[in-house]
Amino acid sequence: MNLVAIALLIAAWAQGWVTRIWENDITHLSAVIAGVFAVGWVICTIKVIRCSRELNVMRGDTAEAASRAVWYKQLVNEAGSEARATISECLRSRLYSRISVIRTISDNLVILGLIGTVIGFIIALGGVDADSVANVDAIAPMVSTLIEGMSVALFTTLVGAVFHVWLTMCYQILATGTVNLANAIIEQAEAPGFALPNDIL
Repeated sequence: MNLVAIALLIAAWAQGWVTRIWENDITHLSAVIAGVFAVGWVICTIKVIRCSRELNVMRGDTAEAASRAVWYKQLVNEAGSEARATISECLRSRLYSRISVIRTISDNLVILGLIGTVIGFIIALGGVDADSVANVDAIAPMVSTLIEGMSVALFTTLVGAVFHVWLTMCYQILATGTVNLANAIIEQAEAPGFALPNDIL
């Protein structure tokens, strides 16, 4: 999915669309949005790799995998079997809290795009002077400012929306891996043959 998105970005660059956005955004808010996306994407990539490794560990028969299942089983034994559902939800919440920053960054990309829209409209309307409309010489600068403002409004909205969709798709991959990790821990701890070590009992 990321390879397709990067290929589309390169194709847009080759067509000159990306360059047009950077040149026409006089506020440079599109660059800020791209920077925020890049930070979120790097964090998400690191977390996906980490989650994938943890999931591979849980699928193996190692001491590290057993230690996570032991941790979960010990909580269930201490709290009682009636609290099993609560503890499993606690485990899922704990794992989800590690990835919530990606969702926050993704949502903020849309907000930054909307802020760019508002700024663009302010620029566009700020250049219109009702008293100078009758003056032919004043119309050209007003139209130029209007076009600059609308460019900022539309380009920042577009950049924010595109990067939001991209990062949201990455987040969904991470969320699926996180659910699978939680289920793997619970399944191993609840397996019929799984028992706590004697020193914990």
